[in-house]
Amino acid sequence: MPVPILLVTGFLGAGKTTLVNRILQRADGRRIAAVVNDFGAINIDAELIAGAEDGVVSLANGCICCTLEGDLLRTLSNLLRRTPRPEAIVIETSGVADPEDIIRNLMDPVIWRAAPLETVLCVVDAAAPEALLDDPLFLSQLRAADLLAVSKGDLVDKASLDERCRSLSQINRRATLVEATGGDIPLDLVFPEVGTARERTTRPKRPSIDRFETFNWTSGTPISLAGFQQVVGRLAPRLVRAKGFLDTIEKPDGRYLFQLAGGRATLAPLDRDEPARGTRIVFIAEIGRITQVDIDDAMIRASGHQGQ
Repeated sequence: MPVPILLVTGFLGAGKTTLVNRILQRADGRRIAAVVNDFGAINIDAELIAGAEDGVVSLANGCICCTLEGDLLRTLSNLLRRTPRPEAIVIETSGVADPEDIIRNLMDPVIWRAAPLETVLCVVDAAAPEALLDDPLFLSQLRAADLLAVSKGDLVDKASLDERCRSLSQINRRATLVEATGGDIPLDLVFPEVGTARERTTRPKRPSIDRFETFNWTSGTPISLAGFQQVVGRLAPRLVRAKGFLDTIEKPDGRYLFQLAGGRATLAPLDRDEPARGTRIVFIAEIGRITQVDIDDAMIRASGHQGQ
């Protein structure tokens, strides 16, 4: 029996991991393997995925549409050799990935026969700036999709949400559009009846253009929450995305999950029982906008100790 693949794409901070988690939480015992690609040496998203019956495979420090494409095919081959085999595979791409290149790789005849690409789902942040609709990478993600899932609708008013949905439908008229605030989405749309997969025509591979870069900050000791919030305020205008885990002086027995996307920063206590393991944050910016020295200096001033 072929194992269907769900490819989840979407721009940086759109809410892909939240949606994948909701799918896995509602799998009702179905064996689903999750392959998570994070653009950075620390794969934060893989740690946030919970409930995959057939495990989570992490592909970090690169993008599966270019530098890690061989790793993706090897990963899928390994998953398909497991006993028992997964009943479905979810691939969560990094926010900088062009799905056209990933789809081309998934059309490999050997992979296609065993694990056909059933659905391409693009997660779209309803509150993202209007200028994003002109971004070439974002447009490629939209146009590749069979299903457009509009996230974070609770952050905008109804008129703005309706206007965003109209704009998305005009860009990709063939895709089904659903609101998916909180990651909620009908599973019959995500995993249609097996056998409905269609081979896809993709454009010729184009030379990759380096546009984004990542920086990491790690520390083995707690940091000041107030100091960190000041750092975020200073760095945010030069970042397109940041995320990670914090151990803080103010909360020595717990941890925080930090997220920055679309200029909005959130800091929330982790709702699972997990011991302190140090602060680990990934910062993503357009090339030339910020340096590792900038981040190190800011974080050292905020925390009062040297990063590791």
